[in-house]
Amino acid sequence: MSQQPPLVRFAVLDDDEALSRLDRDTWSSLHAVVEPPAPPHPPFFSGRLGPRDHLVAELHGRVVGYIRLARPTPLPSNAHVRQVQGLAVATAARGHGVGRTLVRAAVEESRRQGARRITLRVLGHNTPARTLYEAEGFVVEGVLPGEFLIDGEYVDDVCMGRSLLGGARRSAGAGDS
Repeated sequence: MSQQPPLVRFAVLDDDEALSRLDRDTWSSLHAVVEPPAPPHPPFFSGRLGPRDHLVAELHGRVVGYIRLARPTPLPSNAHVRQVQGLAVATAARGHGVGRTLVRAAVEESRRQGARRITLRVLGHNTPARTLYEAEGFVVEGVLPGEFLIDGEYVDDVCMGRSLLGGARRSAGAGDS
């Protein structure tokens, strides 16, 4: 892969197979809490999350990553928040800024949509993802200890977020015990 920056765009219906394949190729217990689906593989897009909920990264015209950005709930009182609900980067494209570019694009798209906050959940043992999110201004706002049993080990579910009103900032009272 070259060092050119990836092109980021909204997904389109024609990306379904490429994104489904990317999900299968990048599946790992480092970030997944469920086993990958067995063939035949379901469509990538669903009635709840379609192309406009996904930003896609391309290098040389090839899909090499995506980030899923959605409202965390349908509640009007929560409409000011966007949530990263998935991030995948092709193995060959890792180390070329694709993940960072997608996270930054998600932050900007959230702002464009009028959101005031962006949140995500990441497994505690997923150090590469946590490092990326922290470098992009996300802070730990809570931890659900031992929330998932993966490969015989109990793994924390780490809740992270950042303000979209300027620099990264911790929400008042978040994570306080």
